[in-house]
Amino acid sequence: MTGYSPPRRRGAASHVAVAAIGLAAGVGMAWGVGRQPLRDAVTTHGEWVYVKKRGQTDSVRAYIAYPERKDRAAAVVVIHEIYGLTAWEPTVADRLAKSGYVAIVPDLLSTKYGRSPADADSGRKLVGQLEPSRITADLDAVVAYLNGLSAVRGGDIGVIGFCWGGGQSFRYATNNPKLRAAVICYGSPPESSALARIQTPLLGVYGENDARINTTLPNIADRLKGMGKSFTYRVYPGTGHGFLKPGRQGSDGPQVDKAWGDILDFFKQKLDTKNVNGKQ
Repeated sequence: MTGYSPPRRRGAASHVAVAAIGLAAGVGMAWGVGRQPLRDAVTTHGEWVYVKKRGQTDSVRAYIAYPERKDRAAAVVVIHEIYGLTAWEPTVADRLAKSGYVAIVPDLLSTKYGRSPADADSGRKLVGQLEPSRITADLDAVVAYLNGLSAVRGGDIGVIGFCWGGGQSFRYATNNPKLRAAVICYGSPPESSALARIQTPLLGVYGENDARINTTLPNIADRLKGMGKSFTYRVYPGTGHGFLKPGRQGSDGPQVDKAWGDILDFFKQKLDTKNVNGKQ
């Protein structure tokens, strides 16, 4: 299996694929030279792209996976954890592609630092230096990119984030009222003053043994309900923070499949054109 590492540069041409990734039946996801995923065979096409930001020279590096289907698909933006873009997040995109969605994972460190570092501690430190306005602008660019793809049903776009990315998914819902769905996986809520701006249906996914996050849920749920916002959340027994990622508490148990079933049901309900727009 071979791969090509995209150059460490900014300002690349819009929407240009910079890596082709080979398929191998029965081979799981691994991380190769240049931190590129060697994909499993769950999707027909996955590639690295650079997404141009309007009016700027910087571009967002991202991995995008396409489903095998004859019609246009809804799309999902995947937001990585606090460690930056790692080997795991592209597997989430592939999983969503297998379920029928165009899924894209932006490296939110790329416009400021070129790409996420291999070292987790370094990634955490760099993510902590990202400005909220930069994150929003990068996500806006990715959503605009998806809306411009012929394989995507324009407007039928959701977002899912994990840990730090879960908090960003929640926060992005306060900034983009056109999102069809937002999934928050064990992420912190945004500032209370921003909650009123949310127009997007929300699904929260939380581990049982995660009091740092879960103690905020009753208050946030009550506030959103009082504002007439749609927020459903579930706490999965026997799991801890980050349980959807391998190696975390509960990641090897049955709650992972249950949570993914809930996530996919939510996306189907909110992103399916028949349900959203009244069309087949």
